[in-house]
Amino acid sequence: MITAANGAAEPLLWKPEQAAVMLGIGRTKVYDLMRTGALRSVRLGGSRRIPATALADFVAQLEEETDAA
Repeated sequence: MITAANGAAEPLLWKPEQAAVMLGIGRTKVYDLMRTGALRSVRLGGSRRIPATALADFVAQLEEETDAA
């Protein structure tokens, strides 16, 4: 279980709109990233959700690319 600083449980799966807010990018960009595989997502019924670990992995990958440049 993932917990926030205040001790409350955080969701393990995020809606694309929520992920966009967390990443500071637009919803359309999140869908583009999911479509290309740059941001992992899972299917839940008829919807797509982004695992919290996928968000952390995506940011880590961006940092690695920045450090390598």
